[in-house]
Amino acid sequence: MTNYIHGPDIEEKWWKMTIAEQMGNIGSEVSRAGSAQGKNQKSFDNAVARGLELIDLTLSDPRWFKMRGRLLEIARIREVFCDAIFDGKEFGSTFKGIQRYFDIFALQAMKHVGH
Repeated sequence: MTNYIHGPDIEEKWWKMTIAEQMGNIGSEVSRAGSAQGKNQKSFDNAVARGLELIDLTLSDPRWFKMRGRLLEIARIREVFCDAIFDGKEFGSTFKGIQRYFDIFALQAMKHVGH
């Protein structure tokens, strides 16, 4: 059994969410990391850890195994997130730039919840 930051039942909850809800929640951690970067190292580190955990949970979601394109997209955003963590040294990634990507999912998730 894995010890998750988000608690022991996170897999069950996470895998019931739509992709928009999953990505929107990841985006919340990306936003927190971006806000804390260079200001509060502990908050930054915690947001990064939570964000990576959620990305990894999304990558392990059995629904996406059959959708190679979806898995590649999630793996790529993990790579870009890691690049932003290290000041964009590889790809020039920034938290602000990544946040725009995740905001689209958050908006879609809010529309879904609203119906």
